[in-house]
Amino acid sequence: MSSAVEAIYIFDQNNNCILEHVYRSRPPASRTILPLYQRHANPRPPVIHLPDVNPPTVLFSLLHSNLLFLSTASTDVEPLFILEFLRRIIDVFEEFIGAPLLANKIEGSYDVVAQLLGEMCDAGNVCNTEPNALRDDVDIPGWMDKLLVGVGLPGNSPGPLSTGGLKQHLQLTPSATGPAIPWRRANVRHTSNELYVDILETLNVTLAPSGRPLAAIANGSIAFTSRISGVPDLLLTLSASGGKLGLEKAIELPVFHPCVRLARWKERPGELSFVPPDGKFVLAGYEVNLMPSIHDLSSWSNVNLQLPASVEVLKSLGQFGADFEIRLAIHNTFPGSASASQAQRPTFGSRASGTSTPVFGAANTAAPTLQDVLVTIPIPNAVRSVIDLRASRGEAYFTASDSVVEWRLSTKAAASPGIATLRCTVVGPVADEDTDGMVNGFHSDLTTGDYDEQQDAYQTSASEPAKIPNTREKQNSEDQRKVQLNGPLMPSSASLSFSVKGWLASGIKVDGLIIDTRKSKGLGEGVKPYKGVKYLTVSRKGIETRC
Repeated sequence: MSSAVEAIYIFDQNNNCILEHVYRSRPPASRTILPLYQRHANPRPPVIHLPDVNPPTVLFSLLHSNLLFLSTASTDVEPLFILEFLRRIIDVFEEFIGAPLLANKIEGSYDVVAQLLGEMCDAGNVCNTEPNALRDDVDIPGWMDKLLVGVGLPGNSPGPLSTGGLKQHLQLTPSATGPAIPWRRANVRHTSNELYVDILETLNVTLAPSGRPLAAIANGSIAFTSRISGVPDLLLTLSASGGKLGLEKAIELPVFHPCVRLARWKERPGELSFVPPDGKFVLAGYEVNLMPSIHDLSSWSNVNLQLPASVEVLKSLGQFGADFEIRLAIHNTFPGSASASQAQRPTFGSRASGTSTPVFGAANTAAPTLQDVLVTIPIPNAVRSVIDLRASRGEAYFTASDSVVEWRLSTKAAASPGIATLRCTVVGPVADEDTDGMVNGFHSDLTTGDYDEQQDAYQTSASEPAKIPNTREKQNSEDQRKVQLNGPLMPSSASLSFSVKGWLASGIKVDGLIIDTRKSKGLGEGVKPYKGVKYLTVSRKGIETRC
């Protein structure tokens, strides 16, 4: 299986081709490729087979900032390889011409874009995708060059045939032999040396109607920012509750930046030894399974998960079953913090979770706080409206265009522990409002308009006494029928979104960040860079409770 890239196409939001770069073979033109891509209905898959093209071609697509990136392959290739290359192109473009990536930026910086595409891929073979290494290979004109070129004068950038010849030009170019470390630029200098570690965990939890967890996963990402002179050699140490075995159990499916020495991680799990790129990059990613072992799963419920809040849905409430209620359990402390054992947690949805993680190097830090709380309740399309929204905290509103009820709580409203409630009433279709079928005292079929002559009229003769029906039984049966009619109008799930600063659901934390002065080069004597670490746990509609 080959890994050759044949061509790159970029289209703007008006479907105009702003760039077409061919690497090899004879791929279809942009005016041919776009109609074949648009022929498929939304949502379009990232990999589309085009059998009508000669030869048959596979089309790869990626959408970013209203720009459409396409690539073709007429041979058997690895799909993830091509899609990852498109993602690298976007990252490199944002690094060189600025984010957000816009069509006018690409058109105005075509000289830089052409150099980048040529350096990143040669004759269809991907060779260099590291931004720091590309800075040594790509000539970026400064503001003076652009000013001189704008008035018709030559810029300051030396051409390949300038005085001294090509040989001298190559000797003065550090990239002629390539950088010693592909992901780090040569001769990096900073006036203020800083190192930052940001660990982000995204929750994806699904709960059954009984509260039992069906799936609970935290996807973690370790972002690293390095602004330090020379070539530093760093050692980042991670830990979790349970020591080495606990860390190996917590971190599953780890992925690392090429700068990480895998042998050190395999020998000592939790230790990341690396020479960082200059700037911000993703050092590692991991996955944490918050579910218990299969032996303990039967005794688990939502109270055992490592979450700061939980949601419960009660539906078919009220006399006619047209009401539903959302119960949000909020905790004022986070497991592992100093005040966790001193505060009483609410009985509904309480958690016994991971470790509080303070800011690196600080003795006393602020307690983690629950922020950006949002409960989203999808409403069936048959519901005409949701009225009488009564929230004990925060604000709630119904969006008819999206058929969703959103309940937002401010940071102040979510700071108090306890259970917050939201009660709503659904309004069904217009045909369901008049269900008695009474027209001037006669029962009629609303679908055909026929009257039922067997029913009693509103007047009776003197010889026949009026029949007095059992009003209570009739009312009870009518209420039960309305409850059944309102049953399909009830929500089937509710999702919870929030963010917590200074706390991780997995309990992972940074124990230390050390600079190995023996292996580092060009750092300077007595330089002590500023170090900092932040922790953030977020749920973007990731906690779903089914009902």
